[in-house]
Amino acid sequence: MSITAKHFSKTIVNLHGSDCPELTSYLSRCNSCRVESGLFMVYEKPNFMGHQMLVRRGEYPNNQHLMGMSMSDCIRSSRMIPMHRGSFRIRIYERENFGGQMHELIDDCDNMMERFRMSDCQSCKVMDGHWLMFEQPNFRGRMLYLRPGERRNLREIEMRYLTRISSIRRIMDSC
Repeated sequence: MSITAKHFSKTIVNLHGSDCPELTSYLSRCNSCRVESGLFMVYEKPNFMGHQMLVRRGEYPNNQHLMGMSMSDCIRSSRMIPMHRGSFRIRIYERENFGGQMHELIDDCDNMMERFRMSDCQSCKVMDGHWLMFEQPNFRGRMLYLRPGERRNLREIEMRYLTRISSIRRIMDSC
């Protein structure tokens, strides 16, 4: 798996299958990238913070196209998403610390309100697979990447850049 990061002056950095919490250690600015293989999340801030975007094989010539409505003008960190070939399972909770309504998903949910009558998700447990949570129904808007593990309070830890969670998708080869 490989991602190539570029600066306007054509400096190229190859990140072969590894996470990079701080791209400025390689480049002063990263304004575009090319994914040669694999899936990656790119972030507008160091240490995998800020707005994020899933990138797959292809060229992303400028950050504004890549990050959409991002307030930033460059990519500051990237994380490789390993391929998961097994089952998928996540438990989502209406309230922090695994409180309120709980629903377990093994497949995508394009609209949490319609499917579960649940208007938001404030904590979760990812048991199997890698997932993307989206701010809007139908997998639109800003996203949040989740690896296996527990998140007791998405508001404090990971959702500083999202207003709510309205849809959830598994990260698969065809994603």
